[in-house]
Amino acid sequence: MTDRTFAEAAAQALHERGISLRAAARAMNYDPAYLSRTLTGKQLPSAQLAKSIDRLVGAEGKLVALAAATNEESVARVARSMKNPSRIDAGTVKVFTDCLWAQRKLEDVIGPRSVLPAMRGQIGTIRELARNARGKHRDAFLATAAEWMQYTGWLHAAVRRDERAIDLLSRAEEIADEAGDPVTAAIAVSFKGYVARQQGRSRGVVRNAMAALHTPGSHPAQRCFDLLQAAQGHSSMNEKKEALGLLEDATTLIQKEIEPPRSLYWYKPPFFQMNIGMVYWELGENQMAADFLSSGLGDLPEDQQGAEWTHEYREVLSHAERGR
Repeated sequence: MTDRTFAEAAAQALHERGISLRAAARAMNYDPAYLSRTLTGKQLPSAQLAKSIDRLVGAEGKLVALAAATNEESVARVARSMKNPSRIDAGTVKVFTDCLWAQRKLEDVIGPRSVLPAMRGQIGTIRELARNARGKHRDAFLATAAEWMQYTGWLHAAVRRDERAIDLLSRAEEIADEAGDPVTAAIAVSFKGYVARQQGRSRGVVRNAMAALHTPGSHPAQRCFDLLQAAQGHSSMNEKKEALGLLEDATTLIQKEIEPPRSLYWYKPPFFQMNIGMVYWELGENQMAADFLSSGLGDLPEDQQGAEWTHEYREVLSHAERGR
């Protein structure tokens, strides 16, 4: 993490919304030169500027949280660790963990394209620290590094940079194995199934979902999703018996109301309902698909309601409603 993390996210958010630097400065009543220094990473933002940019781009407080996670003290701590990675400490691990969480939540509000440059820009730092980290906090940092790689892989997949997504997800899987973190390893494998689904490769969907499903130590919430993901793959190949069997297993698991870890914060009943709807849609059962999709989308937390990743589900809901 560097002092450019907030700058890159804020600058990209403004760009995605078609707001020029001068227009932003005028709207917020800031000196354009000061704003330029902040958006190019030459100067960290004040708390007030972070709030102003957040309001301007509609980030609902998530850019403010990112600014807090990447403050001067945090940047200095990472710089010290870069100079002596063999002595990486718990504080540095927390800095990266907090920064990652802030960017995850920011993506739900402003979309993957706005978050990707900042996440991608830290990959070099993450790789170097992961390669050289030593001591008692090494595994904790490797686990964070694996999650960082996995999430950056997801962002690439979300904007259809599939080849780079697969590279990052594979690297995340390797680092997670080294760290003894099966939860992140399974997430990375599962997201390869998402890439396959976007490419229309149903067998790839099933193959990766089943690999994630059978990863030793994967979280039950992850297994629940991968049962549904595999069911979607079978459904799209008209393998109804297999799809319904997996759907039944997933439904049984959902009823246990498993609380996901923070790295899987969206794997909750509304999201699972949406994916049950996707299975039924692939099976041609439009009424069931519409019911589950509508219920799941309606029950999503407020800060996920407008998330870009929900668009696929809303589009299928529209098709299902027309086909009833």
